[in-house]
Amino acid sequence: MKKEKTFSGREAFNAFLGEGTSFKGILSFEGMVRIDGQLEGEVYTKDTLVVGETAEVNAKIQAGTVVISGTVKGDITAETKVEIHASGKLFGNINTPLLSIEEGVTFEGKCTMGQKTALPREAEEEREELPDTIMT
Repeated sequence: MKKEKTFSGREAFNAFLGEGTSFKGILSFEGMVRIDGQLEGEVYTKDTLVVGETAEVNAKIQAGTVVISGTVKGDITAETKVEIHASGKLFGNINTPLLSIEEGVTFEGKCTMGQKTALPREAEEEREELPDTIMT
């Protein structure tokens, strides 16, 4: 039996999409959310998204931290880090300053790593707040 990473009590989940459930649309949240069901669409958070072993996620993900033990199809931009555990499968590109991949992972895509990256959605919002005279 595979042992999945456990989280301390101070990292309690704010929401949980359980096995056998599905969601289609845009998911935006604060805190930690765990998905064990199916999700299709987009995910936006500055916090943590946990994709459980039974999860099937087909989404563009922009998050602080992404922890994958299930299947993800889509590009990921993580401000802090991406962790892919042995049972995880990722079919998409990653942009993150820190990447952890365990032996046994399936990863098909490209990875860009560097310094801490601002999430693209935040960058767009910041540009909108600037006066037009500064734009070039």
